[in-house]
Amino acid sequence: MHDRTSERSGNARHALDLGDNEPTKVIHVVRLGADDDVVWSRDVIGLGDAADLSDSESYLSCLPDLGLDENVRLHHVALHGRGCHGNATVGTASEKQRVGAPEAVITVADLGEFGLIAAIQAVLPPDPSAIVGVGDDAAVLAVPDGRVVASTDLLVEGRHFRRDWSAPKEIGAKAAAQNLADIAAMGAVPTALLFGLAIPGEIEVAWVLDVARGMADECSRAGATIAGGDISSADAVMLAITALGHLAGRQPVTRGGARVGDVLAISGPVGRSAAGLALLRASAADTSPGAAGLAAAHRRPQPDYHAGPQAAAAGATAMIDISDGLVADVGHLAAASGVALNVVTDSLPGVADLSAAAAVLGADWLGWALAGGEDHALAATFPAAAAVPVTWTVIGDASSGSGVLVNGHRWNAVAGWDHFPNRRG
Repeated sequence: MHDRTSERSGNARHALDLGDNEPTKVIHVVRLGADDDVVWSRDVIGLGDAADLSDSESYLSCLPDLGLDENVRLHHVALHGRGCHGNATVGTASEKQRVGAPEAVITVADLGEFGLIAAIQAVLPPDPSAIVGVGDDAAVLAVPDGRVVASTDLLVEGRHFRRDWSAPKEIGAKAAAQNLADIAAMGAVPTALLFGLAIPGEIEVAWVLDVARGMADECSRAGATIAGGDISSADAVMLAITALGHLAGRQPVTRGGARVGDVLAISGPVGRSAAGLALLRASAADTSPGAAGLAAAHRRPQPDYHAGPQAAAAGATAMIDISDGLVADVGHLAAASGVALNVVTDSLPGVADLSAAAAVLGADWLGWALAGGEDHALAATFPAAAAVPVTWTVIGDASSGSGVLVNGHRWNAVAGWDHFPNRRG
């Protein structure tokens, strides 16, 4: 209700129902457009309110259940996330319980494309550094040192996440993390993220907004912002992410700079996401605090974004994000650099939880550590152990030759994830 209406005190927190009064009947049974007015003594919904975005997060999710076009605004009424199904309710949970108001399920199809876009915009924090931010045809961003570092990736439902395993904020954070980690792996500082979201129409609006919040939270952890995006309908959820960054005046750290005699180090533990996935598949994620932590690592990896620029400043000669598996990704470093890289498994950090989970499942923790992906720790080579930052762990070294050795021997098992494995022969 508009703050200029003649509604009595307390009515703004009352459940709207067809039996209450005539204006409520109008709201429930007449589909109103953005240019329509409802008049009762003074404006209830005024023409100017359709353009008022000042509190759009508060009301958009319940407009379809009131029969309003997605572009109509209810001014100063906090409807968002508080339910309006049959009855439109406003107020706290205790007040809703007092009036017996049921919760709403508002879907993307109910809200419509542009209503959903406006709702997503409302939950994204502003970027004061953007020249042109969210809401135009394209964002315009400042380039601190004249060079842009860019990376893109896809997350597909059923392949990279499951909605029954992961909360929407976790899915959004994971989508952001796996791309922002690629920026850090170049020795760069993450600055911005663009996302494309394809979703079925029956998905709840609240679920989509929490995905956006998860992305925004992870961007904030990395020191980045969300610069824009796009939405499409699809039969399953898919996120397409583009991350941007800058080099802070340094040269990029590529995969091709490792030299014979360098040491190999990683910025965090590996195998945790793969172990968590195995526990989730076996419905064993709650068997112990350690198991719960592994499942959380799969649902929401938390890369150390500062580790990339830190390694670059320390003189790292080559670097990569461990997304497909330690052996597979270190193999990319070895191939690009023309050296052999040896991994010493006794040096791997954080294996106690892996070992405990392997005992529960009757599995081999070493397979998770060496071939499990989606940890998003960084692997890098340094000219000497003395150059390795204190937050990194030395796990091996570079020598003449090619490929990856594990404890001095060729690793003949699966090296990591491959979307299109060679099935010939």
